[in-house]
This record gives sequence, C-alpha cells and structure tokens, in this order.
Amino acid sequence: MSNYVSLLDENLDGLHTLSRWTTQQYAQNPGKVAIDDRGVTLTYRELHKRSERLAEKLVNAGYAIGDRIATICGNSADQVVLFFACAKAGVILAPLSWRLSPREIAAQLQILEPSLLVADSEFESLALSSKRRFQTDTEETLPLQLIGSLGVEQEVAAPAGKSERSSRRAISDDDAMLILFTSGTQGNPKGVVLTHSNCFWTNLSLSLTIPVTTKDVILAMLPQFHVGGWNILPLLAWWTGATVVLEPTFDPPRVLKLISERQVTSMMAVPTQYLMLATDPAFKSADLSSLRHAIVGGASMPSRLIEIWHDRGVGLTQGYGLTEGGPNVLCLPENKAKEKIGFSGRPYPHMEAALRDPDTGLIVQGTGVGELICRGPGVSRAYFNAQDEFDKNMIDGWLRTGDLAYRDDEGDYRIIDRIKDIYISGGENISPAEVEAAIITFPEVTEVAVLGIPDEKWGEVGFAFVVGKAEISEADLIEHLGSRIAGYKIPKYFKFISQIPKSGTNKISRPQLREMAVSLLKESAL
Repeated sequence: MSNYVSLLDENLDGLHTLSRWTTQQYAQNPGKVAIDDRGVTLTYRELHKRSERLAEKLVNAGYAIGDRIATICGNSADQVVLFFACAKAGVILAPLSWRLSPREIAAQLQILEPSLLVADSEFESLALSSKRRFQTDTEETLPLQLIGSLGVEQEVAAPAGKSERSSRRAISDDDAMLILFTSGTQGNPKGVVLTHSNCFWTNLSLSLTIPVTTKDVILAMLPQFHVGGWNILPLLAWWTGATVVLEPTFDPPRVLKLISERQVTSMMAVPTQYLMLATDPAFKSADLSSLRHAIVGGASMPSRLIEIWHDRGVGLTQGYGLTEGGPNVLCLPENKAKEKIGFSGRPYPHMEAALRDPDTGLIVQGTGVGELICRGPGVSRAYFNAQDEFDKNMIDGWLRTGDLAYRDDEGDYRIIDRIKDIYISGGENISPAEVEAAIITFPEVTEVAVLGIPDEKWGEVGFAFVVGKAEISEADLIEHLGSRIAGYKIPKYFKFISQIPKSGTNKISRPQLREMAVSLLKESAL
C-alpha cells in the first residue's frame, strides 16, 4: 500500500510550502509550457504529474521528511521535477557544483550525509569518483542513480543510512527545502539551509519588485547549484505560471538568439556575462525588444556597461544578496541605474537592512558606513550540521553579511568592500583560505597568501603570493591545484617572493599585498 498522500487530499500544516505550486498551476494552466529545456518542453500538467509520481516513489521507498538527496546535475527539467518531488515528499534537495573536484564534493557529502546521490549522464564519472572517495573516507554506503531513470522505468534506490523510517507527518513551512553550499570565512564550505518559508518569502519579495505573470518567459542560465538558479526568477516563474527557458551553459551567441526566438522577457546574469554578451559580434543586431527586465547580481555593473545595455533599450536592475539571505537583500531599480552607479539600492519588500559599526557594534543612524546586516523571513537560520558556525553570523536576530557598506541620505546602499576575505569572480564566491590550503600542499611551498583583485572581465580574480624553499614552476603548481580545487578557484596570477609582509601582530598584511599586486600589474610584470 502506498504511504504517499497527494497534496490534493492532504491537509498540510504549512501555508507556504512549495509543494502547493505545481498543484495550483496544474489546476489553472495545465497546458501552459512550464519548462523549455533545449527545445524539449514540459507543461504544468506534466510537471505536476511527474513530480507527484516521483514523490510517491520516494515515500514508498522509505525517504523521510528531512532526508537529503544530493545531485550533481546540469540545469534540466529532470532536476526541476526532482525539486518539486522533494517538496511534496518533505525531502531536502542539495544540488552540488559539478565544477568541483571529487575531493571537494566528497567533503560536502560528508557534511550532508545524504540518503541518495543523483547525477546526470554528463557527470556520471565525477559522481562515481566523488562517491568512491566519500565511501572510502566514511566507510558508509551511498546509492547513486542517474536522474533520467527517476520516475521512469526504474524504482528509486532505497535510502542509505536508516533501517527504521519515521512515521509520516504533514510538511511544515519551517521544514528545509534546499541546502546550498557557500564558501566559509575559514575556507571550509557551509551548507546553507533554506526552508519552504524562506523560499516563499524570498519569491514574494521578488514578485513585488519584478512582476512575473503567465505571459512572461524567463531565461535561466545560472547553475542550479547556485541559490540564484532557483530563487532569482525560476521559482517565481513556476509559482506564477510563466515559462522558464533552461540553459545548461552560458554561450553568448546562443543566449542572444534565444532572447529573440523565445521572446524572453526577464533574465538574470552576473556582470561578466553581460559584458560577454555586449562584446559578442551579434549583440548590435540582436533583437532584444522582448526583454523587459535584466537583473544583475554577483557584483556591481560598470557605468559603461550599463550605458551599452541602456542604448539597446534594456534596463538593468542591480541586486545584492548572499546565499544566507535567501539571497535577495538589496535592489536598485532600472530607473536609478544611471543615476546611482555602483549602488545596490534599498531592501526588497519584507527585508530589512541596517549598518553596524564594526568597532563599536552600534547601529549606524542616517548617512554613514558600517557592516551591512539584514533580517527578514527569507533569511536562512542555519548551516546544515554547523549551527554554531551560523550563530556566529547572527546578532540579535540580524544576519551579518561581512560586507562594508555606505548608506546615502536617500537610504540607498553601496557596497564598499568585504570585511571578510572572500572575493567574487564571475559570480562565484571564492575563499582565499581554501585556495591557500590547496597551494600549501605543494611540496616546495612554505607560505602563501591569496587575495582578490579587480578584473575587467571577471569582476575579481585571484592573486597568489607564494614563498618556496626552492624554485617552483608555475605550470607544475597549477597542475597540482587542478586535482584539488575547481578550475575557477585557481588564481589567475602567481608571484613568487622571498617573504610575505606581516603586520605588527604577525598577521599577513593584505593591504600591503594588494598594493604590491596592483603595482606589479601596472608595471606589466606579470
């Protein structure tokens, strides 16, 4: 007998659970295209039916509320079906980055302790290597299943790690829906927990700033292991009955073609991607007339790039956020983009922001500078299996962002610098401590310091200062790093020096290193 009760028959405790969304659209817009996955479409009827069937299989196989399913998948309709199946079954989806090495993925699997690992065929080899390393390190078994087989001819693999399953209960607003990994200040990754309620309020806030209706077509290019791959437009689209054009990779000529062919109305990208689109030969003649909303995240847009897009009739909405924030924290509407270059705007609806003096801990009133803090129902309340680490970021119910910001007399915020050392390259958060830990494993390296420096294309790139006990080949060092960290984390620049400058308290003097890096680049020494 089935243990699964359909959402249509179950009296859910949670009013804000995402399990409701496909049911609503199935009733209202069953024939509307929900997903266009490289030309293969999925209607809301199919999305609902497939996710219901898969949810039933998960429950009958023994998956309990709170169990984790980790994935190594590209953007696909199959992963969206799995997402909503997890929402209906009370299971947590944890998409992992296919850009990582098996060592890095295995470390995240140890944190997650998932009941199942799911991969698509493109990343099967990576998933197998990661699974083997995880099982060797933990002596635990972990079933692996290809995503294409879920809900089709095969049954779902039995969950690992539990012989007795808990009794079913109604899914709650505060049950976890997603776990998304972000870089920690000490280099170790943190799994940010986003509940059904977090996702509901984040998307409600977004809808009050960027209205999305059944007539909209959303282009989704951010990878689904990023919070933006779900909570910046795609989930809002599936809540309101819009169509999402899913792209597994970012290819500028194809993106420009898709905007015209699919009549895309809204999209989100990082400044590096907008730059690559603007410099593509097809940009000047591309038909962008349908594009009403272009959201910018990850970093601020340079003024010249804003002008280029405005000249093509496309307004840009600058945003600021972080995974722990759900992610949406600040938003600068397109009518202010030219007027306030470099600003990130004001808090989204249902979000509050403030400035906290890093030295005194006091709240800064009016115009001023301080650490940006935020609070609201969309903000996460936990790192998975690391609550103590998360609590360090919380002060009296406010989330510390680690970013130093300026607030002007109109209440708009501009990010000045990161108090933490993490830098953002092409929209990816990179922890210098993690990169340093990988470099120091090279036999000849005795000391290293990594920092982010401005880069016209990527926003920021890594610059590594390395001290060695013997002469080191840069090529050998890069090859060494390739098996330990993701390619995008490998610094663009390396400088081999005899001694790393320190402060009076024997801490690495990053301001001095930054000056050295800028000077070296100006002199074209690297």
